[in-house]
Amino acid sequence: MSVAGVQANADGTAGAVPSVRLRRGQRRRSPFRRRLFPYLLVLPAVIYLLTITLYPGVYAIYQSFFHVRFNEWIPAGTENYQQLFQDREFWGALWNTLVIGGISLIVQCSLAMLLAYYAYRDPLIRGWRIIFLLPMLFMPSAVAFLWKLAFMDGRVVSDLLMRLGLVSQFIDFSGSVFNARLTLIVADVWQWTPFLFIIFVAGLQAQDREVEEAARLDGASWAAIFWNISLPMMKPVIAIAVILRGIDITTMFTNVFIMTSGTPGGTTETISYFIYRMGFKTFNFGYASAASAVMLIGTIITAQLLLKRFFRSGRA
Repeated sequence: MSVAGVQANADGTAGAVPSVRLRRGQRRRSPFRRRLFPYLLVLPAVIYLLTITLYPGVYAIYQSFFHVRFNEWIPAGTENYQQLFQDREFWGALWNTLVIGGISLIVQCSLAMLLAYYAYRDPLIRGWRIIFLLPMLFMPSAVAFLWKLAFMDGRVVSDLLMRLGLVSQFIDFSGSVFNARLTLIVADVWQWTPFLFIIFVAGLQAQDREVEEAARLDGASWAAIFWNISLPMMKPVIAIAVILRGIDITTMFTNVFIMTSGTPGGTTETISYFIYRMGFKTFNFGYASAASAVMLIGTIITAQLLLKRFFRSGRA
């Protein structure tokens, strides 16, 4: 204890007061500054994300209340929205998005769960599961060109089916609604099933193995354990994966733009391609912004309803 630490009390007696000396340049932070410091660390990332996500959305909503053709802005009120809800092409694009995206999502979830089940349990497959991730590493435009070459330009798929004796003539995949939609579904499933595969494998590995071991000691088969124990426990993981992938499917554009361009007769035109066509082919930017705003609001509401459905009161 230093001499400076001994001071006289009010009654004249000497009392020992511990001395606290801070190093030069060192200051004690207030509780407010300590609470504020983590937010300051993430502030640059938050500003960047808001700049590239929030600002375009707000700008599109503002633009949707105008008739916009290049630099000419004419106030339109809600006219764009009224015209949009009466547009058969818009509802057709919405229906195409639901059909193509819904079938694609169901197939992706089924394949990803099947692959995750075997990759999680089988040691031989577990060591090679990195191979399942390769399709996701390709650029979407490269994948679209690859499948366009296989289905349409190069007729690789038709030639293969003919050699196997499954068909007697070349198939025109761009000439019928079913075949054109099938090409988009195959391309999307091939590239994005690995995304769900990663999530499902992580969910299976995070489960308590003691529960599975107890069921196995009781004589349950691996299939019964997976169906009755693992799969119900995976419900929150599946819900999050479906919501994330579903949001991404609503923005399906690259495959449609490169492979089908909305043909035949607009039956493969998705919402994203409809917005592109309104904005960059007819140059009706206000109308395209109205469609973007409707898609954005609809996606947020749907995702919120699904979250409340699967996570009521903070539980799955």
